[in-house]
Amino acid sequence: MSASTIRPDVFYGVIAIELRDGKPPQHAAMPAKLAGDLAVLMGRDLTSLVPQVASCDIALLTTHFDPAEVLRSGWPQHRNVESLLKRAPEQGMGARLVGFGSDAQGGVHDSMRADPALLGGGLRVMPFVLHGPAVALANERLEYVLFDHGMAEADAAMLIRDGLGADAEHIRYMSLHDLLSVMAMQFQNMELDGLWALLETALLEPESAYALDVPPEPLVRYGEGQMHIALLDPATWQQRNAPEETDPAKLERGFAHYQMRQRQYAAVFEAHGMTVNFEHGGGAQ
Repeated sequence: MSASTIRPDVFYGVIAIELRDGKPPQHAAMPAKLAGDLAVLMGRDLTSLVPQVASCDIALLTTHFDPAEVLRSGWPQHRNVESLLKRAPEQGMGARLVGFGSDAQGGVHDSMRADPALLGGGLRVMPFVLHGPAVALANERLEYVLFDHGMAEADAAMLIRDGLGADAEHIRYMSLHDLLSVMAMQFQNMELDGLWALLETALLEPESAYALDVPPEPLVRYGEGQMHIALLDPATWQQRNAPEETDPAKLERGFAHYQMRQRQYAAVFEAHGMTVNFEHGGGAQ
């Protein structure tokens, strides 16, 4: 994946927060004042790695999301941050460093709110963007250095812990490509390589098509911006997945596991904002 796979004229990144024991932060977002302070500290940290960042506008949304909410077709959370940046006032002659967070009562605008149904994972992310004439130079360099050298400095990490009420083990800056790589490894560790290949196609090549037909995994096709999962009857499933098996109990268990796997795939796709169609008669082929 190259940086241009997403956007060559803007840098999309996240602050990745690894939570201890998966305990969710106490607050949905950092207070607006602290969000602005964090944007300044993040600008300092990134500039220390890549000097060209000093000439870039930076916008940070301090709502913490599940990675699935950020890794969606068209990158809607980052597009939202871009939109917020465009409406932010100029800051004299220098680059803008702006952070967006909760109001004085702790409320978060609907457009910046995370899905409460996706709380509970061990990794939460806050999206940020870099924009400006120097971003093309900064983009390539950040993609090169962040994965290995993107740990937030102590004061920035402490500000995040305090502002969110988060029991965080590690806090680091990542490019969106870094986050994709991390998620790919997680899916691989869960033996969900095929599922990830479908998702990666939807995210990085949304106009293309991809079919997964690798027994015993579900039969799934991505196309037209949607996921199509084939519903197989027991006989068709046996012909595809267990043609030599004759034990009725084993066949019943195998078919039940296949249906569970289909539901698992559908839940992951939907968490990533995908439309899922269950189709009879091998319609996913």
